[in-house]
Amino acid sequence: MWRRAGLAAALVIGIGVVVLALFQLLAPPIAERRLRQRLERSGRVERVEISAFPAIELLWGDADRVVVRMRDSRPGTGGLADLLADTRATDDLDARVADLRVLTLDLRDVRLRKRGATLMGSATVTEPDLRAALPPGFDVRPVASGGGALVFQGTADVLGSRLSARAVVVARDGRLLLAPDVPFGGLLTLTLFADPRVAITDVSARPGPGVGFTLAATGRVKG
Repeated sequence: MWRRAGLAAALVIGIGVVVLALFQLLAPPIAERRLRQRLERSGRVERVEISAFPAIELLWGDADRVVVRMRDSRPGTGGLADLLADTRATDDLDARVADLRVLTLDLRDVRLRKRGATLMGSATVTEPDLRAALPPGFDVRPVASGGGALVFQGTADVLGSRLSARAVVVARDGRLLLAPDVPFGGLLTLTLFADPRVAITDVSARPGPGVGFTLAATGRVKG
């Protein structure tokens, strides 16, 4: 009797091990296909890799590591917020998009990394892309950054005159805000990004490769 019980227990354990092994083998490709299909709604996907151990984590939408490579993406501002919020499903993310369109501006070599709850992103803006996104006669470029703020210098040709002004992009209370760099400019603040699931903590800029500049931002995923 005890021998039969032992054999039955061993059989159950063996079946369980086989099922878990098969799930470990098959679940990541299924999750990769689902993520690829979602990303393909906004652009062309080159590669998706998902790692999870044990793979049963994927049943709850969690993964140990996610790698994404896209040729281009047009998610829109709302779709971009959704994608950022969804990164909470993994503690280790490495995503790159060669060309990301946000409104009228093309961002090049977009990189997004996540370690724990911290997000780190960067993107390059070229002068031709910037000119194409702005009305004729307008020019905007960063001139200073630090302390979670980024100062832009804007110029425009209006009725034969060259006008110039500055504006500050600042990370405040998890939001990304834009305000004129003048006394009481905060009264004219414009919200560039705000989402209860993602908090922006810092923004900066540096000269980019060739002609242009590279924007960088850090933040954290809530929840």
